[in-house]
Amino acid sequence: MTQEHPPLTEGVYYILLALFDARHGYGIMQLVEEMSNGRVRLGAGTIYGAIKTLLERGWIEALEDDGRKKEYVITESGKEVVHYEILRLRELFDNGIRITKEDGNFA
Repeated sequence: MTQEHPPLTEGVYYILLALFDARHGYGIMQLVEEMSNGRVRLGAGTIYGAIKTLLERGWIEALEDDGRKKEYVITESGKEVVHYEILRLRELFDNGIRITKEDGNFA
């Protein structure tokens, strides 16, 4: 894993996933809670702080404001970051299963 693709926090990972379709902040909050079965609940401050950072990194972009709530969508760069995170998580998962199966205490 290179520094170009550092590990994502769970919240950022879910926000990026939520933005594969355009959404406003509240829509992101709702979808993240739904995707995580209520385990991850992001507050407004967390969402908008993360949005600011993700915009600065070029991982998401704001859509034209039509007077309603501003919507955001993931960029190609953001999709690449998600792809690398999925590979990283798969490696973690596969190694965990492999080791725990060898131990006989899990899986």
